[in-house]
Amino acid sequence: MLRVGLTGGLGSGKSTVAQYLREMGAEVSESDDLGRALMEPGQPVYNEILRVFGQEVAGPDGHLDRARLAKLAFSGGRLDELNAIVHPAVIEAQRRWMREVFARDPAAVAVVVSALIFEVERDARARGERDNILADWRRRIDRVVVVTAPDELKIARYVDRLGIFGAGRAAAEADARARLAHQVPDAVKAARADYVVENTGDKAALHAQVEELWRRLKAESNKLPQGESLE
Repeated sequence: MLRVGLTGGLGSGKSTVAQYLREMGAEVSESDDLGRALMEPGQPVYNEILRVFGQEVAGPDGHLDRARLAKLAFSGGRLDELNAIVHPAVIEAQRRWMREVFARDPAAVAVVVSALIFEVERDARARGERDNILADWRRRIDRVVVVTAPDELKIARYVDRLGIFGAGRAAAEADARARLAHQVPDAVKAARADYVVENTGDKAALHAQVEELWRRLKAESNKLPQGESLE
């Protein structure tokens, strides 16, 4: 068994890398999907968000108003409060998922896709935490793969994905820059990663890197230098 964390900044292309790995045989769990499920009405995470942020973050249908919540978190300086509610629950859900995967197939490669592996650790340590799984991702992950890309390319991908062109694009780009500013820089992540996948927009080159990555993960090699580039 091998527990793999796949991470990268907003717009880096980690979802594409995850899809390639899934097609090659990896078991893949998307943290964003887990987080959305845990934030549905009736879930403990949902209830705690309403307690901390107020009933006004719920829409008329009872579901969270994600745009309003995001504005409070990012523009209102309350991102740490939101993350402190969501991240522990997501990590616990990932732990249960991995247990189920390895029960089915002890030789599986289980990949958790998360934009914030390093940020969760950073924020936990900033709160003074040292001895829990939030403050030490090596307790729950055997290998970390970082997907990198130039920041301007990340921003363009993010805004294109939102489908915003013309008027409003500048505001969306500013939002992307604000989100990136909360994330650990690629260079710092790459220095601590086990593998680095460089995504500059060439899909064939990206696929080739992921094929090599998959070969190494399947071999469960732990003897390669950290931060090795697969370009």
